[in-house]
Amino acid sequence: MPPERHLLVGLGNPGREYRLNRHNVGFLLLDRLVEKHRLLGFTKRQGKALITSGVIAGVPVVLAKPQTYMNLSGEAVSALVRFYQTPLERLLISFDEIDLPLGTLRLRPEGGSAGHNGMRSIIEQLGTEQFPRLRLGIGRPPGVKAAAGYVLRDFRGEDLEIITLTLDRAADAVECFLREGLTTAMNRYNGAAEQP
Repeated sequence: MPPERHLLVGLGNPGREYRLNRHNVGFLLLDRLVEKHRLLGFTKRQGKALITSGVIAGVPVVLAKPQTYMNLSGEAVSALVRFYQTPLERLLISFDEIDLPLGTLRLRPEGGSAGHNGMRSIIEQLGTEQFPRLRLGIGRPPGVKAAAGYVLRDFRGEDLEIITLTLDRAADAVECFLREGLTTAMNRYNGAAEQP
């Protein structure tokens, strides 16, 4: 039997001005997967998301970028889950995590929102915390800078170098999740970033 289709969702805000924001690292990961696997770009709209599809690691996938802005991500995700009839164990949400050091990856099978508004919206709309997620560490803001402003700042300098390496590693982690399952991917990829 052919492998079952998975739904890979990256969180971010739509619009060119947000493209390299720390809050958009979920979108950046999907862009890296599209580039690496030579998939078509995000030109098709499905409900409140831009999507593309193809095969990664031998598994059929739909990649989706919600276009609702971060705080309403659940509206797009729940509609996609229903449309594609995706069992939640074949859903993977990738998003930024301010409480993890820059470049750290953390795959988990379930969990709360940890204050992330996009994840809070998804949990509310799906009615459960029981779905896989990939948290990409963006680090805490230095000094007293407000977290809300920090996540909307672009990656620059050394931080951009670190996140570039992290996106490569995160793409490998997604491939491992698809090919070998979540437990193997967690054991192999959870942890700190490589330094440039």
